Amino acid sequence: MGESAAKFEVAIVGSGPAGLSAGCRAAVNGMSHIVLEKADHASDTIFKFQKGKHVMATPDVLPLRAEVAFSMGSREEVLETWNAGLQQHNVNIRYNAEVSAITGERGGFDLTLTDGTLIQADNVVLAIGLQGNLNTLRIPGSETVTHLQYQLDDPDEYEHETIIVIGAGDAAIENALGLCGHNTVYIANRGDEFSRAKEANETAILAEIERGRILPIYNADSVRCAPGNLTFDTPDGEITVDCDRVIARLGASPPRRFVEACGVSFPSDSRNALPEVSKTYESNVPGLYIVGALGGYPLIKQAINQGYEVIEYIRGNALDPADEPLIRERLKPVQGFDTDTFLAETRARLPIFAELNPLMLREMIVESAVTAPKTGETVFERGNYSNSVFTIFQGSVRIHIDEKNPDNYVVLEQGAFFGEMGLIAGRPRSATITSNSDDTILIETPRRTMLKLRASVPSLRQTMDQEAVVRQIQAYIASSLDRDSIRELAKSATLESYKKGQTLFEEGDEGDAIHLIRKGSVLVSKRIAGREVALAYRAAGNYVGEMALMSNMPRIASIKAAVDCETIKIDGEAFRKLMADHPALKAEVQDRYGERVVETEKMLEKPEAGSIIEFLMGEGIGEATDVLLIDESLCVGCDNCEKACAETHGGVSRLDREAGPTFAHVHVPTSCRHCEHPHCMSDCPPDAVKRDKEGEVYITDDCIGCGNCQRYCPYDVIQMAPEPPRKPGLLSWLLFGAGPGPGEDKSYRASAPKDARKTAVKCDMCKDISGGAACVRACPTGAAVRVKPADFMSFVMEHRGELDR
Repeated sequence: MGESAAKFEVAIVGSGPAGLSAGCRAAVNGMSHIVLEKADHASDTIFKFQKGKHVMATPDVLPLRAEVAFSMGSREEVLETWNAGLQQHNVNIRYNAEVSAITGERGGFDLTLTDGTLIQADNVVLAIGLQGNLNTLRIPGSETVTHLQYQLDDPDEYEHETIIVIGAGDAAIENALGLCGHNTVYIANRGDEFSRAKEANETAILAEIERGRILPIYNADSVRCAPGNLTFDTPDGEITVDCDRVIARLGASPPRRFVEACGVSFPSDSRNALPEVSKTYESNVPGLYIVGALGGYPLIKQAINQGYEVIEYIRGNALDPADEPLIRERLKPVQGFDTDTFLAETRARLPIFAELNPLMLREMIVESAVTAPKTGETVFERGNYSNSVFTIFQGSVRIHIDEKNPDNYVVLEQGAFFGEMGLIAGRPRSATITSNSDDTILIETPRRTMLKLRASVPSLRQTMDQEAVVRQIQAYIASSLDRDSIRELAKSATLESYKKGQTLFEEGDEGDAIHLIRKGSVLVSKRIAGREVALAYRAAGNYVGEMALMSNMPRIASIKAAVDCETIKIDGEAFRKLMADHPALKAEVQDRYGERVVETEKMLEKPEAGSIIEFLMGEGIGEATDVLLIDESLCVGCDNCEKACAETHGGVSRLDREAGPTFAHVHVPTSCRHCEHPHCMSDCPPDAVKRDKEGEVYITDDCIGCGNCQRYCPYDVIQMAPEPPRKPGLLSWLLFGAGPGPGEDKSYRASAPKDARKTAVKCDMCKDISGGAACVRACPTGAAVRVKPADFMSFVMEHRGELDR
């Protein structure tokens, strides 16, 4: 028998970030309200996160508009803060209250609970999210077995089990990573990569797969589930894996049947379609509002803001979005545009952003810089390592093809974009860009934001990649050709991805294509006396495979990926035809062909030198922009390099001379490689890992000490160090032994209090110090050298003789 109906100004369904924020705002304003939560606790989605999971507060720059506090922290810290907020504001929340039906409209809604209770409200806020409607395995046996689950609370609860995690997203990867330390873990992926996940999670899972701690099952579809096992369909046929547990992380879909029963319409029949709402979050049902993930806003901070705002809209108060002041600030350099007009014109003028939804568009502008450079003003210079992407909202820019001739340039007009090659390849800028008109307006979008958009909007990625192919072919292969000719060649090209160690082509293969390396690097090798010998290293911006095309002979060498890389694969016949039509291009390729023949002959005279190449490739040269090497035949072990580093960086040395491997007197100490695509930048919550225009990767004072950069660095060159004691003056140290002396930071770190605050430290190449790296300047014998990719082969050739010792 149900209870008698109670009447409220607003009924809020769900107590996640949006629902609890709405409840707190209603309570503060004295509105009669009720929050209905079907679980026996608030914030069920966060409650079901892995224990200890770090909860992000993104977008970082978005202000929080709410009665309830929120900042990034552990799952437990966030839940404690939110529960305290509910109590502090005396929110009227009812647990174990699942809503089964909602009927009516503004002023007269009836909400029926599963126990028969009837609740009446003038307005309804649906804040139910998606996680209550998890996707499940729909295969024979899935409904009857007991070892199948769809959530993981605490990975430490499971030990010595064989566990299959199904999924390729962040949740699946985080579960697998949390479990692999104490269990045998498989991860089953319907594809052959983890591109849907955050870059940091993808890096982490691939690292554990390479170490053998997680066993992948690629291109696998679950077909049957029986007690103690799971069967997959794979390209090699069916395989059955015995296991103790299956954790299927298959995402979630909108609870469409329930929402449609409330009278809410959906724009399409797609399973993942979301209901449409107005700017005030109101659905097609008057008085029924939808906020949070169900309304298309999955980030916690966005949902919290919406909970606050929807109550204000119900109360009849007009509010600008929380990010409005930020957008207005971004638009200060330009005249004549209010926010709505500028956003509408951005979609209309810039095809690359045409398919961004309003939320993505606002986020992009908030995180970008809008500038108005005057005619002749430099946007960026050739050789800079900046990696933001620019779009031309208005006006035009000049791409200076020849640095020695300022009149040799190409003009890009409104609607075009540029700078994407630094983003994709991690290479320095290939040309100087200047403004071509006084009315030019540019949108500069940072690397992190553009990578997120590339992952979320397929049309944006496709448009950028198509243009990048044309530009990279022109920049690195066919600079003498016009763009129309290159576009024809680009039609034959495909983008190919290769994992570290994967072969692009083998010695003896037919020469059917050339590969332009657009990301990463490759090793050139040849079989000599029955073994594979490395002959050369080719970084991004180089091409390989032209020798077979020029000679009409089979491949004379093999090419393998030194690190994960991407190439533009160009059809051989199309390239031969282009050379026949353009003698200047043929002459350019022939010159390169001749240079490589000579280089190969030199290496064949001393094939043992290939061992140095292989060694240094294994130590990260393949993705480095600068690496510290020590010639141990000259090193006297004085440790001046370490001491100079410590003195330069507040007492904490960024390198460990003794650590690291050595081969043929070439030692690679523990010091940063300043990678083209820095692993440490992939998941930094406060965006504290930066890259300077000269290529130096460094950590700012914004570091919060989360340790993500240290975990994701494959070369162990980042340390979490407590702040050392204040250094005394030189006289106090010399006369009285006050404080730590040069090089004593190691002992301090070992003896520092356990609760001392730690932040990440790493080599920054002494970027703000004149004279260059302190470690090199302090070396009395010249043993310490910093090597850039352009100088790498010279270094190898100089050290060939050491192999005979």
